[in-house]
Amino acid sequence: MLRHKLHTPFEAGSTHMDASISAHSDDVALVVDLDETLLKSDLLLESALTLLGRNPWLVFALPFWLLRGKAYLKQQIASRVDLEIASLPWDERVLALVRSAYGQRAVVLCTASDEKLAMAVADHLGLFDAVIASNGQRNMSGHTKAKVLSERYGVRGFDYIGNHRVDLAVWQHARRAIVANATNSLAQAAAKLCPVELYLPAEAGKWKQWVRALRLHQWLKNLLIFVPMLAAHKFYAPEIVVKCTFGFLAFGLCASGVYLLNDLVDLTDDRHHPTKCKRPFAAGQLRLSNGLIVAPSLTFGAFALALLLSPVFAGVLALYYALTLGYSLWLKKRVMLDVVVLAGLYTLRIIAGSTLLAAALSFWLLAFSMFLFLSLAMLKRYTELMIILDHGKGVSRGRGYAVDDLPLVQAFGTASGYMAVLVLALYINSTASELLYRHPQVLWLLCPVLLYWVSRIWLIAHRGLMHDDPVIFAATDRASQVMVLICAVIALGAI
Repeated sequence: MLRHKLHTPFEAGSTHMDASISAHSDDVALVVDLDETLLKSDLLLESALTLLGRNPWLVFALPFWLLRGKAYLKQQIASRVDLEIASLPWDERVLALVRSAYGQRAVVLCTASDEKLAMAVADHLGLFDAVIASNGQRNMSGHTKAKVLSERYGVRGFDYIGNHRVDLAVWQHARRAIVANATNSLAQAAAKLCPVELYLPAEAGKWKQWVRALRLHQWLKNLLIFVPMLAAHKFYAPEIVVKCTFGFLAFGLCASGVYLLNDLVDLTDDRHHPTKCKRPFAAGQLRLSNGLIVAPSLTFGAFALALLLSPVFAGVLALYYALTLGYSLWLKKRVMLDVVVLAGLYTLRIIAGSTLLAAALSFWLLAFSMFLFLSLAMLKRYTELMIILDHGKGVSRGRGYAVDDLPLVQAFGTASGYMAVLVLALYINSTASELLYRHPQVLWLLCPVLLYWVSRIWLIAHRGLMHDDPVIFAATDRASQVMVLICAVIALGAI
């Protein structure tokens, strides 16, 4: 029975607040909502995202299904997917209440989710005496849910655990309310309809989870937009610096929008990953519905800013977005093609920077960046495989690589890194370097520095000490920072 009072939001003497939980509630059913109550997610969105991740073209079918009713939409989506129920994020507080009540009183799962998914949850948990759910014709939500429960158990014949304002219609007929994952204002509103037995507030610190979800640290990659400006020695021109700064911001907003979309589509795969399972959406720390709003908003803002800078820049950003979206939905599952696309995305940032200078693209710079970032993309896959190996698994879920590929990935990655050094050496020995540098021979010192850095990061990865993102590792690694400083001094000495 529900004997443990986990958290009380009201002051003593608050209206309709019952601080005690009856020890004799065997004749009163405990009815539990599922989405964002027992579960820290929404099964409709989970199933829809899983479906669209496998077949994006079905997005055009969703409006037609919705025209026949929300229940029909849920049924059509549920019939086409098989969610991995065991990996879903549960609210352990609500689950503990259900476990304590099971066997002591009737425990009912009543949800607006489709009955196929609701039954799968009930079968997995084994804690429910009955399941009431949407069935393709009737959407089990709000007043419909209240009517069904009142007819089956009688008015005041059940206690109800819910989380949303639509549940107020149910609490109006319930004996007691348990408010979970909601604001204090909703608990106050529920208390006006029936005694609130327990309030389980939503987790605090959501802004921290948004910072993680937006991956603001990944914006470091967008500093590549400044590379053409530095390579062309135009860092002294204020208007160019301002343009590149806004270009950096546009790429950052676009990238964060894609990161959110990627996390939403990758929920199941991320939950099986040793480290990605802690991402906010996969762990149920952020609502999927909020992610579906924020992601396109960031993308819209990015393109609005890009168009203000330059139509050509906006075109490059559009290509970047299309490739990134294709990578998130499909390309990342294609072995070797995924790393080539990743390297191309890095190089596109350099191309975007060149458009802001209205300068011709440098063959040498593009070739150098493609080989260098292919090495880093390989390093990222190598690190992921090392983590999977450490956790006793054999395959990278959703990626197509196996731990047996480690030696080959390492060989490809190191070779690509050394090819970048070779391109740099050929550039230094060409007439192109003489156009920008008075002492191009000084640039030869860059080669041993870069050789050392490429060799070092691969050795670190081989020893299992690499961060799962090599770019972030390089940005925070003291030795790498020193290498950047040395390279900057060498480049200035050659001017």
